[in-house]
Amino acid sequence: MADAYRDAGVDIEAGDRLVERIKPMAASTRRPGVLGGIGGFGGLFAVPAGYDEPVLVSGTDGVGTKLLLAQALGKHDTIGIDLVAMCVNDIVVVGAEPLFFLDYFATGRLDTDAAAEVVSGIAEGCRQAGCALLGGETAEMPGMYAPGHYDLAGFAVGVAERARLPDPERVAAGDVLVGLPSNGLHSNGYSLVRKVVVGLDPAAEHGLGRPLGDVVLDPTRIYVRDLLPLFRDGLVKGAAHITGGGLPGNVPRMLPESLGVHIDARSWQIPPIFRLLEARGGLDMDDLLQTFNCGVGMVLAVAPGDVDAVLARTDGFRMGEVTAAPGVVVA
Repeated sequence: MADAYRDAGVDIEAGDRLVERIKPMAASTRRPGVLGGIGGFGGLFAVPAGYDEPVLVSGTDGVGTKLLLAQALGKHDTIGIDLVAMCVNDIVVVGAEPLFFLDYFATGRLDTDAAAEVVSGIAEGCRQAGCALLGGETAEMPGMYAPGHYDLAGFAVGVAERARLPDPERVAAGDVLVGLPSNGLHSNGYSLVRKVVVGLDPAAEHGLGRPLGDVVLDPTRIYVRDLLPLFRDGLVKGAAHITGGGLPGNVPRMLPESLGVHIDARSWQIPPIFRLLEARGGLDMDDLLQTFNCGVGMVLAVAPGDVDAVLARTDGFRMGEVTAAPGVVVA
């Protein structure tokens, strides 16, 4: 029967070999609270002590069509960082400490070397975020994916103190917007990126200072270690992770409906990769702002009296302010 299943395209032994290869990677992310190890039917984690009223916060995401570039370029060791980042950045904006992470890896035919590289990136992302790689699932589904292709999904769970959860109603007109730089494209807009850069030599620099293939696969920055201390010290009133929809689509998510923002477009330097996309793709500034992060991966709403403390503890910069009029103005 095992041979019959293998003949149908599913190699159980390859999956078992992969599990053995990733056990040390998962072990390298172990943190207090983990119960047991990789290989069970469910991952076990004890809710940490020290919270008066703990609230569990969860997030799930993928990497989108950035995966296709990683697969085309044969570089699989950083895409897992993207996967973790897209999940933990979404939960840290409410002050949640990421506790553990689960991944789902699906492919038509399992390439254990490529899969192990992907998981090595996931483990690195978990180390950066301070969470445990608690478990995951590898699915081999013949006929579902083109040869050499795979898909990823991630799931993060964290914990926050209920009394410290940000409330949009606490954000007020006159609060200052502080931007934290991105690592570049992060993991959004890649359907457009792929359309624009098709035909370009990925090994050439194209004015970027590094090979294009390296730049487009730069992993998403993880902001957990930047934000958690600020939330714990009460220095952040709201935070927005800049993903799909860019600044106009994400900054309002941390505000009450009655308020808006004015963003000073001169307050930061837009990285060269975005200018390359703008020029080669015939895009205008509105296209860039509504599709990409344009060099700003996280935006914080900060009381005027706390701005200096936030700037001293991060690589952030003042980029605007909260206004009494709804809407996002970038000028």
